[in-house]
Amino acid sequence: MTETGTGRSTTGTELDDFDALTARYGRELLAHCYRMSGSAHEAEDLVQETLLRAWRSSAGFQGRSSVRTWLYRIATNVCLTNLEGRPRRPLPTGLGAPDSQAADELAPDAEIPWLEPIPDAAVTVAERDTIRLAFVAALQHLPARQRAVLILRDVLRWSAAEVAEALDTTSTAVNSALQRAHATMAERGLTEDTVADDLSPEQEVLLARYVEAFWRKDIDRIVSLLTAEAVWEMPPFTGWYRGSTTIGELIDTQCPGGSLDMPMLRTTANGQPALGLYMRGPDGGFTPFQLQVLTLDGDRVAHVGAFFDPGLFARFGLPDHLPADHAPV
Repeated sequence: MTETGTGRSTTGTELDDFDALTARYGRELLAHCYRMSGSAHEAEDLVQETLLRAWRSSAGFQGRSSVRTWLYRIATNVCLTNLEGRPRRPLPTGLGAPDSQAADELAPDAEIPWLEPIPDAAVTVAERDTIRLAFVAALQHLPARQRAVLILRDVLRWSAAEVAEALDTTSTAVNSALQRAHATMAERGLTEDTVADDLSPEQEVLLARYVEAFWRKDIDRIVSLLTAEAVWEMPPFTGWYRGSTTIGELIDTQCPGGSLDMPMLRTTANGQPALGLYMRGPDGGFTPFQLQVLTLDGDRVAHVGAFFDPGLFARFGLPDHLPADHAPV
């Protein structure tokens, strides 16, 4: 039995309640669509499209799989359709150019659809290890169908037969695509590793020192908190920088703020610590400048993705202004 004009089941299953469907599956589907698209904004739209399709076509759900599996099948195919003809979303390190020198001119490119960070609060905690920035960036190097196969097989742990049914192909083709995807990921030295649930006391101290070092613009201290081969990249600028000394020089010479000009607020992104960096303005107050997503290696920072997109601050629940008398605690 279906509701007139919608094809929607009225048999009383969970598919009939759109709000409940969103509440129960929305966060994990958002993580799935984010892995596929590399964009938190696009992922939100893809999840809405998935849930609307499921709600409108619930009469077609025959119970041969769980509702969750059925939703993932719809979401995967919605994502594949969305990705047709679209370029991948890279970070600057993924553009293929060598690392830059601190004195090089900063070159932004707003035409590139850059990879975006996603708030931990938007996805389920259990999936934090498969949304870390490096892993999602690596996924962007795979063709869309290989990306789907790797996520369904390695992240969701579906069988080859289940993936083949979802993608309307064969198990042999799925296994072949997975092999090619693994080879590409291995070439980039990236796999699905586990992200620790909590920072160690030493890492908490590291982050406090890092915030203080930026507040004081203490370049020597910032350099000392980075690994020797740390990498710094900052979309939409196309350059990227390797080595703590080079990064220190970059911040010293290219960052417009001085001492007491750059407070930071803590948040989390992609299963990693993140910091919203503000810049003092002409009125003395502070406005959003960049969102930094940090990869830690022991008690040092190994990688910083510094995203120059003020719109990210609202997405991460960070204020759009700090008063002139604000200072890091």
